[in-house]
Amino acid sequence: MLKKRIIPCLDIKNGRTVKGINFLEIRDAGDPVELAKRYVEEGADELVFLDITATLENRKTLTELITRIASEINIPFTVGGGINTLEDAKMIIDSGADKISLNSAAILRPELITEIARFFGNQCVVLAVDTKFVNDEWIVFRSGGTIITDLKATDWAQKGAELGAGEILLTSMNNDGTKNGFAVDISKAVSEAVSIPVIASGGAGTMEHFAEVFTQTNVTAALAASVFHFGQIPIPDLKQYLKTKNIPIRI
Repeated sequence: MLKKRIIPCLDIKNGRTVKGINFLEIRDAGDPVELAKRYVEEGADELVFLDITATLENRKTLTELITRIASEINIPFTVGGGINTLEDAKMIIDSGADKISLNSAAILRPELITEIARFFGNQCVVLAVDTKFVNDEWIVFRSGGTIITDLKATDWAQKGAELGAGEILLTSMNNDGTKNGFAVDISKAVSEAVSIPVIASGGAGTMEHFAEVFTQTNVTAALAASVFHFGQIPIPDLKQYLKTKNIPIRI
């Protein structure tokens, strides 16, 4: 059985790590390079960096930051935010990232998934799906959660996999930053609907929440931010806890 992965997420704004609640109320959480080094030492399996206010002006800053991170860590890391073309993806991968994450650009031009997957391989393309429970449906949002689409989360995840995405990063906007637990229902639905790995994101508050999403769904990884950034859940303790629950984990 594939071992489950624990993935800290670092939201980047103006070169700093920040964290919000329900995609709002942003606050500073520290230097991304220092945090990344700490997570490697603590045993994180991978890292995700999301430039949450990506603009053309910030692109040079972001690639410089990626180069710094790549020189300091030795675990896989994904970068997302503002990747709109194959050239953007090349810039990110050439700077040292292992994978790129697509969100709004893939919704607006789905063939971008295929273009990047053909050039770098499916394993390098992560489709980020930001979803919110609206009128009894899990609906996809874009542009940092500010614009609703007509896409249903499970349908879009399946479409993304068909187009060449190698992984789904599924974030429940309802649960994001609440520390009330992952959205088990949509995590279960999406992870059963696709044959590629799914990362559950949004809502981690306790070690039990990680155990719950791993045992009740087919997700292969769980991502969190503030509980790791602010030391509420040390990764070594989390991994030992999950091991006691007979969840396959890298120690």
